[in-house]
Amino acid sequence: MVLVAVFGAALLIAVLLSGLAARTVLSTSFLFLVGGALVSDGFLGLIHITPDSEIVGVTADLALFAVLFTDGMHVSFPKLRAQWKNPARALGLGMPLAFVGMALVTHYVAGLDWMTSFLVGAVLAPTDPVFASAIVGRKEVPAKLRQLLNVESGINDGLALPVVLILIAAAGPTTGHAEASLPKIGLELGLGLAFGVVLPLLVNGLVRLRLLGAEPKLQPLLPLAAGIILYALCHLTHANPYLAAFSAGAVLAAISPEAKAAFEPLGEALAELAKFAALLVFGALLTPQLFGDLSLGGYVAVVLAIVLIRPASLLLSLIGTRFDRRERMVAAWFGPKGFASVVYGLLVLQAGIPQGEAAYTLIAVCIAFSIIAHSSTDVPIARLFDIDDLAGIPENAAVEPASRGVAENSKEISSV
Repeated sequence: MVLVAVFGAALLIAVLLSGLAARTVLSTSFLFLVGGALVSDGFLGLIHITPDSEIVGVTADLALFAVLFTDGMHVSFPKLRAQWKNPARALGLGMPLAFVGMALVTHYVAGLDWMTSFLVGAVLAPTDPVFASAIVGRKEVPAKLRQLLNVESGINDGLALPVVLILIAAAGPTTGHAEASLPKIGLELGLGLAFGVVLPLLVNGLVRLRLLGAEPKLQPLLPLAAGIILYALCHLTHANPYLAAFSAGAVLAAISPEAKAAFEPLGEALAELAKFAALLVFGALLTPQLFGDLSLGGYVAVVLAIVLIRPASLLLSLIGTRFDRRERMVAAWFGPKGFASVVYGLLVLQAGIPQGEAAYTLIAVCIAFSIIAHSSTDVPIARLFDIDDLAGIPENAAVEPASRGVAENSKEISSV
């Protein structure tokens, strides 16, 4: 109950400060991260959470599922077919370059073995636009830039997952574990994709039956019910829930735009709650001991990951595109490490590989630094695009709900 009370207090503070946060370097994500750290064993000692606590895995798992489900709904297949070249460059060239670059830095600077270094590179390859909401959620920002960041971050989680699972198997303590696990990994991914495609089609078919149908006020609960069933089905059958979530969101949005429109406000709110809960729990793991366990070489690798590897890899992938210099620099900078990296990092820790704890420590510190750096720079950089009303609320509207700006931003993202 202490954790619930802390979450409620943090949520209240975050909502009350959300208008201010949208106009300054303060961010709601940072508030939850710091809040979790303050109430943990490292400071006030109000809650006791360790990386192997069940609540850590469950919270991160639910958050990533919710994020990928709503991200999938933001994918517009017609627009993606028409404007696929820039996201394809980022995913097909920029992401592998970042993966290899991070592996090289982890090995030569942080001193981890090659297999673990490539595993760290795969875990930190995905990006998350939630920490750059002032950029991806504003119509003043060029649509091609918003689309690039949204599509890249929405798809790279699923692309990184098979690599992470294969490398965990290869780095495992038992010989031949990788070969034995490859068919299992393929089956889990295939089942996840199949469930993500078939279940929305079944639900949509039921809705169209003459005797069935949802009344307007309950229509938002239809995609929610499908998502809950999908989540449970994946865990009962060991299908991959993350690939299932993203594919289900994309298929549902494609076959039933009305269901997407009805679910969007509820889905965005639930995804935000899941993200905040995951940030609070992850913040509780950021103890002084964790930061003390990372070597000097590890800190150098973290800084290089944020200020060099991601920017350089994306800039190289965008050579020859029609982005101007300002747009390229913004796209290159906003490669924050998010919830996918948190979940994949926990998978590394729980796998029992020889250097798993060292890898997790580097990953956790990198995620924390990335959240702070990217969530506190989105507003200043947004001003480069002449965005003045960052909060989406009138200057003198003291009673105006702070959530309006968030809702408007979410609608803008869905058009990508």
